[in-house]
Amino acid sequence: MSAVEQEVLVEAPADQPSRRVGSPARAWTQWLLRRLGLAILTLLAVSIIVFFATNALGDPVRAILGKDYDVSPDRVAALEQLLHLDLPAWQRYLMWLGDLLRGDLGVSAANGLSVVELIGDRVINSAFLVLVTAVIMIPMSLGLAMLAARWRGGLLDNTLQFLTLALAGLPEFVTGILLVALFSTSVLHWLPAVTVMPVGGAPWDRPASMILPVATLIIAVVPYLSRILRSTMIEAMDSDYVELARLKGVPENLVLRRHVLPNTVVPTIQVTALQLAWLVGGVVLIEYLFNYPGIGATLVDSVRNSDFPMVQALAMIIAAVYVLVNLIADVLSILFTPRARTGMVK
Repeated sequence: MSAVEQEVLVEAPADQPSRRVGSPARAWTQWLLRRLGLAILTLLAVSIIVFFATNALGDPVRAILGKDYDVSPDRVAALEQLLHLDLPAWQRYLMWLGDLLRGDLGVSAANGLSVVELIGDRVINSAFLVLVTAVIMIPMSLGLAMLAARWRGGLLDNTLQFLTLALAGLPEFVTGILLVALFSTSVLHWLPAVTVMPVGGAPWDRPASMILPVATLIIAVVPYLSRILRSTMIEAMDSDYVELARLKGVPENLVLRRHVLPNTVVPTIQVTALQLAWLVGGVVLIEYLFNYPGIGATLVDSVRNSDFPMVQALAMIIAAVYVLVNLIADVLSILFTPRARTGMVK
């Protein structure tokens, strides 16, 4: 039973008929408010960890200026004023959190420009990369899972399981390097090894530059997702209602489409949401590897330059997307669970 069912339903004695507890709309609203509250508390906890973890790395002014720390008093004073280092840590956190809630991500300590201006296009580029990957990843994973489940135990299933297991154990940066070596340098010269964009351009202006990053992410995600979906489909195929459909003479392909797939929607949503959330964080390494102009490469550069305001802003954006994706997955799971929607017990 899902979390919302536990909140909506109450146990009825064995000698009493089923009863409805309150209004389904009211129960739905209460669950959604609780889930939103948990999401907000999660982001609040992440903000505390991010802020104090970056401040615990040492003197931010010394980290930013490096060797010039002792010979740049004006720069030191400017950075201390920018970062409010004359205030206690808890007071700086409250100021930073207030600015964050107002949409003010601060000013980059590396160049003095607004963080929003610096990362605006980068966020769009990363979102586009994740979107393209998801559009290809989801139907491909479902297709492979259906083939493996339909012919389970056969040559096709065993081959797919071997390949997906081997690819699932391969780190994504190794996959990216192998793809570059195969299609860009040693063997073939079909695709650019890194993302090349004109000044002011967008990744979709050069589709060829996106093929290798997208392929790397797909190879990293599809094997795991398809294996999970295959297991879910096989479990559904062994259920009583599927056996009854077979006894009625329903063809196996029709059983798979009409009876198995609809009953694997909720697990598919949950697993896909986890993989999409991973993409938001896992895209960092891939973007840096292919010099893709997204938040990943920007985050790596910000860490290297000790640009704490940029690191904090990017970390909060990634955390917010992660929480939002999981929240949407929970809502969709409830919408596709009739018992949770109606709030009935047997």
